[in-house]
This record gives sequence, structure tokens and C-alpha cells, in this order.
Amino acid sequence: MTDEVAAKIAGYRERGARQVKLGLTDIDGVIRGKYVSMEKFAGLLAKGGGFCDCVFGWDVADELYDGGSFTGWHTGFPDADYRLVVDTERWLPDEGVPYFIGEFATEGEDYHPVCPRSTLRRALDRAAGHGLALKAGFEYEFFVFDETPHSVREKHHRDLRPLTPGNFGYSVLRASSNADLFRGLMNYCDEIDTPLEGLHCETGPGVWEGALAASDGLAPADRAALFKTFSKVFFAKREAIATFMAKWSMDYPGQSGHFHFSLLDDAGDNAFGATEAPADVSQLPARLRHAVGGLVRYVPELLTMLAPTVNSYTRLVKGAWAPTAATWGFDNRTTAFRVITGGPSAQRIECRVSGADANPYLAAAAALGAAILGIEQEIEPP
Repeated sequence: MTDEVAAKIAGYRERGARQVKLGLTDIDGVIRGKYVSMEKFAGLLAKGGGFCDCVFGWDVADELYDGGSFTGWHTGFPDADYRLVVDTERWLPDEGVPYFIGEFATEGEDYHPVCPRSTLRRALDRAAGHGLALKAGFEYEFFVFDETPHSVREKHHRDLRPLTPGNFGYSVLRASSNADLFRGLMNYCDEIDTPLEGLHCETGPGVWEGALAASDGLAPADRAALFKTFSKVFFAKREAIATFMAKWSMDYPGQSGHFHFSLLDDAGDNAFGATEAPADVSQLPARLRHAVGGLVRYVPELLTMLAPTVNSYTRLVKGAWAPTAATWGFDNRTTAFRVITGGPSAQRIECRVSGADANPYLAAAAALGAAILGIEQEIEPP
């Protein structure tokens, strides 16, 4: 154990922690993890660890896939190597332990073949080859129910009681009446370094929408995965349930997981920015125009990364505030890709295809990858 690691562990113990918590995101966007002792933590920092690769061979309910190629009964479900990402350290105040994100790794290779975080890192590196860096943030819609894990099963997931009844989007009344929950969730997210820029009621009984603050590189997806998991923790401790299904009921609109992003150049300026808000496509900066062209052309081929479940497609229907075709427009919430104009630093693309159920690493990789292909190939938007 190095002096630096020993000092870190000593600092944890001074704060009353005796364990460290770690989490790795599986193919479905579910964080799988464990608590480890301080001694085990020191070893993980030094040489990494192993985690059963069944997390790449089953679904959100731990049902094993048939016919998988990466892992399965034919491989025996061996351990997959992983490493702790040291700069993802954060403190979980309600548990009194430090938390680290892990990333699966393959010895001698730059990228793991199926790790979602590694997939996004590959896309980021491709953008970096063009002198471009990602700045992005997710926003999520989710339903909150006055239920428990036992009660929803007793009801067979039907006739659930929402936290609040009726459709009241942006309701100050609803938010103020539940201020302890609204402000409590925002404060909790600040404490775990997953800050929310805004939180409000959406249209639908018990529907909330949270917009995560923009960040760089892998951090937007890291924060998104943590938000989806730990907001559920927050509500569970208050005898409520949050769901990020794409559509829990055909009686209501679906829940989105929109991805807002821009690309920064080597000087740190917005490569999508323009000194004046463009009035038509010809006035868009070239890289923004070509990024939109790439999204429109290639996202249909990457749809499984944005809409990964059967339930995802119940959201993508007409008249439900969700896109149904590969379209784009200026500040147009009926399109798949909304170009948001404004000041040079704020101009960006909103990918409106992904639902709240999408794995944030894969959703970001799909959108970024399509945009970079558009820039490389100088694709003009239709």
C-alpha cells in the first residue's frame, strides 16, 4: 500500500467509514456493485479487480440471454477485469462511505468490447482526433409513485397510486406542496456531485423532470447513471418509488431521457456556436450543420442504443411528445433533433430520441458518434 493510498484510507476512517462502495454500469444502464473493505479497496487501486461478466449476459431482471456471444453458459461466466476510476470519487452522505465508479478493461487493449463506459470513451477519443471535446447534459422525466416494492407486486404493477394526481406540468403548487421532496432531491444530488440544474413537475400524475448540469467528457453519462440509481434510493427511503421506464402506462405520455450536447474546440470555445442566432440552415456553423446531418442519417441505424427495450417503442408514437421520424428543426420539440440557438456558448443539439430507459453511456455514444460521422463526411442535413 502506497503512502498516498494509506493517507486516503486514514481520511476515510477519520470520517467514520469502514467500507468503500463501488459500482459498474451494465449493458442495460443498471449500476451493479458492492461494498469492499479498506484493504480490498487498496488492492483494487493498485491492480484492479474482477467482476462476474454475467452483467453482460442478462437483462434488468437478471434473466439470462439466449444466444449471447460475449458471455453465457458456453463461457462459464468468468470474471471480467475492471479498474476503479479514481477521479470519480464522491461521498454518499446518507451511508457515510466513499463511492467510486468502475470501468471494465481488457488487458493490452484501449477499450473493452462491450463495456458501455468504454464505448463512450471510444467515441470521445474519435472526437478528440478532430480537436473536439464533448460538453453535455441529460434531462430525465420520471414517474414517482406512493408505493413500495412490495405493494407494486401485490397490485401486479397496475392501478398504482401516483405521488400527485392529475396533469399539472410546471406546477408551482405541486412543487411547493412537496417542497421537502423537491428540494431534498436537489440537495442530495449536490452532495453526491450529480447536480441538478432544474427540477419541476411534468405533465402527468406524479411526473417529474430533472435537468442535470452540463459537464465534460464522460461525466455527463456518469452523472446520469448515478442520478437514475440514487434518485430511486432517495425515494425508496421515503417509502416511494421512482421509475425511468420509457412508458409505464399507455394512458400517459412516455418518459424521455433527452441528451443536450455541443462540441468544444481546442480553445475551449463552442464549435457549434455562432455570433448571431442563425435563421436558416445556411447560417449554421459548418460543424453544427454537419453534426445534424450525421444524426439524421445514422441514428436510425443506432436506434437500439437509444431505444433498447420493447417498452421503448411504446413511447415513440404520434401525439405523445416523442419523435417518430429522423427529423430536425430550430427549437422544435416535435423533431428528433432540436437545434437550440442562442448565444455562442449555449448553442447546442438536443437529441430527443432517447427515453429515460436508455443506458446513458450508449445514448451519448450513439449521438456523439453519429455527429462525428457527419462532421467527417460533411453530411448536409435534409
